Amino acid sequence: MKTLYEGLFIFPETLEEAQVGQSIEAVKTELEKLGGTLESSTQLGKRSFARPLRKKKNGIYVVIMFRLEGGQIDALKHRLKLATNVFRAQFMQKKDGAVVTQEA
Repeated sequence: MKTLYEGLFIFPETLEEAQVGQSIEAVKTELEKLGGTLESSTQLGKRSFARPLRKKKNGIYVVIMFRLEGGQIDALKHRLKLATNVFRAQFMQKKDGAVVTQEA
């Protein structure tokens, strides 16, 4: 059974609007390769970090809702690091009324 996840993805601030769309499509492609599906995506825009991360001060935030088998989440984290423009990602899953957080 596929589990519903909410992923907060941060893309580099240097991406243009079209490149952000391409990056979301790249995430969708990686999900589909693992047997998952993209439910929705919401762009939150460019935001400042509380403190610099890897010498960066800003990022483009996108919330993506997706379904994926629970055992595939580690494989997704690995694929995101290798194949996409994802600067950082954090996943949340609802489980028996509690929220479980996983960071990539």
